[in-house]
Amino acid sequence: MTLHSLLGASALSLFAASLVQADPITLTDIAGREVTVDAPVERVILGEGRQIFFASVLDREDPFRRVVGWRDDFREASPESYDIYAEKFPELTDIPTFGGFKDGSFDIEQAVSLNPDVMIMNLESKAATDEAGYEQKLAKVGIPIVYVDFREKPFEHTSQSMQIIGELFGEEEKAEEFNSFYEAQIARVTDVIAAQDDLQRPLVFVERAGGYSEDCCMSFGDGNFGRFVELAGGTNMASEFIPGTFGTVNPEQVIASDPDQIVVTGGNWDAYVPGGAWVGMGPGSDIPEAKKKLAALTERPAFTGVKAVENHQVHGIWHQFYNSPYSFVAVQKLATWLHPELFPDLDPEETLKELHARFLPVDYKPGYWVSLGDAAAN
Repeated sequence: MTLHSLLGASALSLFAASLVQADPITLTDIAGREVTVDAPVERVILGEGRQIFFASVLDREDPFRRVVGWRDDFREASPESYDIYAEKFPELTDIPTFGGFKDGSFDIEQAVSLNPDVMIMNLESKAATDEAGYEQKLAKVGIPIVYVDFREKPFEHTSQSMQIIGELFGEEEKAEEFNSFYEAQIARVTDVIAAQDDLQRPLVFVERAGGYSEDCCMSFGDGNFGRFVELAGGTNMASEFIPGTFGTVNPEQVIASDPDQIVVTGGNWDAYVPGGAWVGMGPGSDIPEAKKKLAALTERPAFTGVKAVENHQVHGIWHQFYNSPYSFVAVQKLATWLHPELFPDLDPEETLKELHARFLPVDYKPGYWVSLGDAAAN
């Protein structure tokens, strides 16, 4: 009788898993902290549900196999992605959820009960974590925190963050393969931009989550989508007025600056603002409806007489590019909008398809962007 028939498939899988030896490793996280963790980890708490975007790259066959708890933001912030994953991995609905560090609703006792090997947090949560003393409290019960970043400084931190998570998961080769792809795809834009002797950079206003509220206009400083614009060969209008990564520009300033192009980040946010004016973007989204809502946003006072509106240079793009390892796709798309003459052969949709085919466990579905000046849209 074989070992396989004696144990059965499920028992054999558990037997094989038990042979994986976890040993202490010390790594430096994105916050510059030295953290010692027994790795490879098998039980992980995700400080944000959307961190499944990186877990999917490293655990493609089953991105939820290590996740014993997560913050319940994936379903609300990116419902179209959540539904796609839930269809293929219905067990995700059974993962315990918890509140956030920022609003003080995180439950340490619940975390302890989940017996995690590590808790992975976004860098932006560190201030709230420090203020509440969560790091010390969790350390006392043997739960280390590791900080990563795909949002504050994505192009400085994405590859490093993937390398860190690769070490934690024992999937260093997969992390290296993804990082090579990431860097090559970015270079398809940055190499071309750098080669221009006299580049004319269009002035671009990025409205963060346009239509999410009645107020206008949330935007980005030098970080995140503001940095995306610069890499793609544009000038980010709001950098002059927003000192940090995120902030607000008043409507009068948008009119006075008169941007050449406007980019609105969007998502399907019915969970937060039912029936809102936000532009629904994401896999499988209704593009004609998104285009209609994008056009409606241009009728607000902030965009009155603005050059970008007059010339139909107004675009919508998936908001979650700003908080995932997939930001390079947004840079490619921005480049094709800002400098179509420089990128006639660059096809961001093909890049997305390759990303899914090579690295992700779910099938590609269009719906990530739309433009008022182009009849064809993804």
